[in-house]
Amino acid sequence: MNDTFSASKDPKNDKKPVRIELYDTSLRDGAQSEGVSFSLNDKLAVTYRLDDLGIDYIEGGYPASNEKDKAYFERVSEKKPSLASVCAFGMTRRKGVKPEDDLGLAALVESNAEVVTVVGKSSAFQAKNVLGVSLEENLAMIDDTLRFVARTGKRVFYDAEHFFDGWKDDPEYSLETLRAAVRAGAEAITLCDTNGGSMPNEIAAGVSAALEAAQKVSPDRKVIIGIHTHNDCGLAVANTLAAVEAGATLVQGTINGLGERCGNADLLVVAANLSLKFNGKYETLKPGALERLTQFSRFMYELTNIHPNVAQPYVGASAFAHKGGMHVNGINKDSKSYEHVSPALVGNERRVLVSELSGKSNIVAFLKKYQLEEEAPNPETVAKILEKVTHKESLGYQYEAADGSFKLLVRKVKGEFIPSFKRLNFQTSVIVNDVNESLTTKATVATVKLRVGRRGELRHEVAEGDGPVDALNNALRKAVEPIYPELRDMKLVDYKVRVLNSDAGTAATTRVIIESKDGEEHWSTIGVSENVVEASWIALCDSIEYKLAKSIDYKDKANR
Repeated sequence: MNDTFSASKDPKNDKKPVRIELYDTSLRDGAQSEGVSFSLNDKLAVTYRLDDLGIDYIEGGYPASNEKDKAYFERVSEKKPSLASVCAFGMTRRKGVKPEDDLGLAALVESNAEVVTVVGKSSAFQAKNVLGVSLEENLAMIDDTLRFVARTGKRVFYDAEHFFDGWKDDPEYSLETLRAAVRAGAEAITLCDTNGGSMPNEIAAGVSAALEAAQKVSPDRKVIIGIHTHNDCGLAVANTLAAVEAGATLVQGTINGLGERCGNADLLVVAANLSLKFNGKYETLKPGALERLTQFSRFMYELTNIHPNVAQPYVGASAFAHKGGMHVNGINKDSKSYEHVSPALVGNERRVLVSELSGKSNIVAFLKKYQLEEEAPNPETVAKILEKVTHKESLGYQYEAADGSFKLLVRKVKGEFIPSFKRLNFQTSVIVNDVNESLTTKATVATVKLRVGRRGELRHEVAEGDGPVDALNNALRKAVEPIYPELRDMKLVDYKVRVLNSDAGTAATTRVIIESKDGEEHWSTIGVSENVVEASWIALCDSIEYKLAKSIDYKDKANR
């Protein structure tokens, strides 16, 4: 296979790369995602992982809003990030209140943050109709607040909230808020597409206008223009790139696109695009960090308890997955045929999916990937495997998410499979004891009957569990483990059920996927039946057989 991708700079572009600083707001704006809540330890863990990637600024929260954020700034000052600057977020002074009397501002300047990011209204509509102040008072609030913070020696950033909507309605006033921020000492001004409704051309025009306005006010002091976009039109990343191309050099975003409503710009995708798609024009992160983007994305999903977006660009599990036979055939010849970059550049991996849509190329690629053939795959064997897969999928099986079951299928087709046990029968029952009208106690019991090992030892075991699948697993393990003690390090970690033909009601076919792991790897197995317990039993048995097939030499297994 020919992997000819490179992240190197275009030799025709001899200009020095433009450094684009990355400002992460996952811990503040990202925490506004539905269902997301960071503990203090979570926030600290994320901070140091972001710092390790080379993120320039980390917004830790609003110290005046809650005790957790206040404690965060105390703790992070005890162990400061090695590269990143920690930012405290807050608002302009309240209407009619002097900055020195505003408790929110006091919390900002008393925090141990190096940078204070102040958000203000850069929209005439927002100032009048939402904040309830005159346009003159809004400008004074921006000016007073930034000057007050700057006098404390803190670095001051200004977040121009609703800038793009305000600029489209009343461009002169929105630009005047930026001029006020520059005069008051703002080091950086971030233009916010707060409602997420702007188009890339509007973003580019707004950034150009902001750059011109800032330069006229402060010709001798460079003011950084930044961008903060939301994804309500699905354009957060596109709008961010448009802003950078127009001259913005500070990018705000969140990991995995966390954020209120539809989320913020995904900082991982932005960083990958800037690093890989502009011929060396821009640089972000620190050397080697790009290859850890996928790992960091999955860390964040795990921490926030959010199911990963498999279709997430660059880092998603499906970002480099190939299912169509023609696609896989092309990938086998040259990876550029159906991949825009090499998955290794961002720490991801190529996946070849096996399904009824597959061609022989998929089977060949799968056999090579999992080293199921020592030499070139036999064409007849490949054809038999494909025929078997197609037949099984017509019954409801799907091997894309069941690698363990697929590997067993290959062994069976090749005549290499030696079963560890023979299934005779199983039974489950649920016992419900009525204690009173409001309380019941339940017990689920499973009975399995097997012949185990080469000698066919009859094992008849009973076990209880939390539901029929757990009881079956306990009974199965009880029957098999005495002969195959290596199963003791194997655990079931996930269980998924899908109804395939819901219009059939209670007679619908169900597909069960079971994920298992040991000390070496994860694998998934599948079962399909009109009876969900039987489907679970099939998947459970495959999970045991896969563990034994991979961990026991076949000659040894045959003698047990």
